[in-house]
Amino acid sequence: MNISIDISYYPLSDDFVPPILEFISRLNQHTEIVVVTNGLSTQVFGSYDDVMRIVTTEIRTSCELPHSVFVLKIVNSDRQHYHGNK
Repeated sequence: MNISIDISYYPLSDDFVPPILEFISRLNQHTEIVVVTNGLSTQVFGSYDDVMRIVTTEIRTSCELPHSVFVLKIVNSDRQHYHGNK
């Protein structure tokens, strides 16, 4: 089964941009998933097992920083090519 995850990461510090960029960079190192970023969130697409393993690992690494907040939306389908057309 393929899934899509929409991730918003909020490091609660004055210098919040570097941890976000580092998180995205780590996600992009995994060739078995597709990562798409925009100004509000990062979307991750791929097989359930790959996406959940990778996202869990990378969130854990980021949570080693104090006061990290993540908001995730998980969809049980690959929404990578969805453009809102019905």
